[in-house]
Amino acid sequence: MEKIIQQLEEEIREFFHKESSGHDIYHLKRTLNNALAIQEKEGGDKLIIAVSAFLHDIHRIIQNETGSFCSPKDSLPKVAEILNKTDLTEEQKTKILHCIEFHEEYDFSENWKTVNDIETLILQDADNLDAIGAIGIGRTFLFNGANGNIMWAPEKPFTGNTYEESNKKDPSTIHHFYSKLLKLKDNMNTGTAKIMANERHKFMELYLQEFFDEWNWKK
Repeated sequence: MEKIIQQLEEEIREFFHKESSGHDIYHLKRTLNNALAIQEKEGGDKLIIAVSAFLHDIHRIIQNETGSFCSPKDSLPKVAEILNKTDLTEEQKTKILHCIEFHEEYDFSENWKTVNDIETLILQDADNLDAIGAIGIGRTFLFNGANGNIMWAPEKPFTGNTYEESNKKDPSTIHHFYSKLLKLKDNMNTGTAKIMANERHKFMELYLQEFFDEWNWKK
């Protein structure tokens, strides 16, 4: 497994060299580490989970290059091209592509979740864990800055019960916490990820309280 991940890193490192929205090579490595930690407790095919975690954000690079929304499904031809340079079997590659295609499903999206295989569920959890907590906060400001969103728009209400990755119309970065990030704790699939998410969620709540306290501070 380590040999394949090393080979993949050499293949995709240049793709992610200029990524500045929080979906860089370090995010891939953290997602990989999260996925392996969950897999150790929850089971599933370790190799499928690891490779899927390391290649799950190719669509972000395509999106950056084209300037148009690119779904994980849209990225599968490029991911397949990368996988074809490895010694993975056709069955393994098919399973990896499946995980990547469905890794951005949420209980709070319009279409809900449609898959239940453990490998995809672990990839979802691993990716979402890196979106919350201290690192998640940093990535949120990077992501929203890269998409031209301001830090906070206090005059705008918090609305909407569903979230779609194709929709970047949050009025501000702080609104993004409420449209997505604060919902991720209850969106976790596995017991292991639920435990890991609790402290990260609490940290975000503390951060937001401090943010609002500072924003409204008056001498």
